[in-house]
Amino acid sequence: MSLPAERLLLDNDFMHDPHTAAAALREKGPVLPVVLPTGLPVWLVTGHEQARTLLMDARLSSHGVYDRLERLRELSDGKPSTFSSDLARHLLNVDPPDHTRLRKLVNKAFTPRTIAGLRPRIVQIADELIAEFRTEGPVELLEAYAYPLPIRVICELLGIPADDRESFSTWSSVLVSAASPEEIGRASASMAQYLTELLERKKNAPTDGLLSALLEISEDGDRLTVSELVAMTFVLLIGGYETTVSLIGSGLLALLRNPDQLAALRADPGLLPDAVEECLRYETPNNLSSPRYTTAPVDIDGVTIPAGEFVMVSLLGVNRDGSQFDDPDRFDITRSAGGHLGFGHGIHFCVGAPLGRLEGEVALGRLLASYSRIELAVPAGKLKWRASTAMHGLESLPVLLD
Repeated sequence: MSLPAERLLLDNDFMHDPHTAAAALREKGPVLPVVLPTGLPVWLVTGHEQARTLLMDARLSSHGVYDRLERLRELSDGKPSTFSSDLARHLLNVDPPDHTRLRKLVNKAFTPRTIAGLRPRIVQIADELIAEFRTEGPVELLEAYAYPLPIRVICELLGIPADDRESFSTWSSVLVSAASPEEIGRASASMAQYLTELLERKKNAPTDGLLSALLEISEDGDRLTVSELVAMTFVLLIGGYETTVSLIGSGLLALLRNPDQLAALRADPGLLPDAVEECLRYETPNNLSSPRYTTAPVDIDGVTIPAGEFVMVSLLGVNRDGSQFDDPDRFDITRSAGGHLGFGHGIHFCVGAPLGRLEGEVALGRLLASYSRIELAVPAGKLKWRASTAMHGLESLPVLLD
């Protein structure tokens, strides 16, 4: 059976009230042809079982997906792409064997032991930021804590100079926003130029940090080229920064809106790892998966996706699928949240997942250890979500601390 070619047009509620939008889509079917608020026609997956199946299906390709997306965009508005192609050739946009090679090389430097060793430094950074909070009135937690913590961590890990953090933060925010193609193009070009120059300097004069390590890592004589590292650094920065910002902000909001769960976590800090997993499930930081396209017709749950179609998974939607999670709209830090797709699934499972989990655990844990009372400074209904189909995060989070 094939669904009619007529597509559902998704409006801005898909970004600003995503859980309601995902639930409505799931009622129509777990795999549907839609047009995203950005204008991109895709087959959107909101069913958990179907998402796991499709994310493992080799007929869904990432190879050349960037070029396909840009051709489609150019046909729609008649303007050539301004996004830097140097940033687009990353892990999420290639298939095996290229993906296998790149992943193997980055995994040799980005090891669990390396990430676990960052805990003392992340705790130190969190405590330093908390010490700088204003002493009277509300604190804008995203600006004072959720943004600076992960950008400091990822820049220190990669070996990017401290003076350049603000530029990276600005470029990154534009790249995952609903900004105009021209703004995104300028931000991508600035980031690509900076990374290319930085990597060339590190190639000639190695320093501490993951970038220098990646330049030196080899596998049977194979190494990453500077252009490959530019794209790799881009995806590590976005994944290691933007995802954690959203995790910290929306995770704390979920705790504040569920005081029984906040009290349970205060009573037993050993629940922090489970709390982070539930935050990843309940308010998934990554709204949609990276796009892929079908290389052949794909049958899934009685629906045929034709060849040559873009497919994306609503990671946020599948993590509230009642067929996978009991009472999915209930925030419960004691639930077994195993099986959530907060970091994706299959070969493109997020390489930075261990870092994101560690940062979320430290960030929330140090806040709760530092303040006996944390309350929203505005009604929860006045908080707004970012206008982004890529990331699911708050625009602001003013809190009162005691």
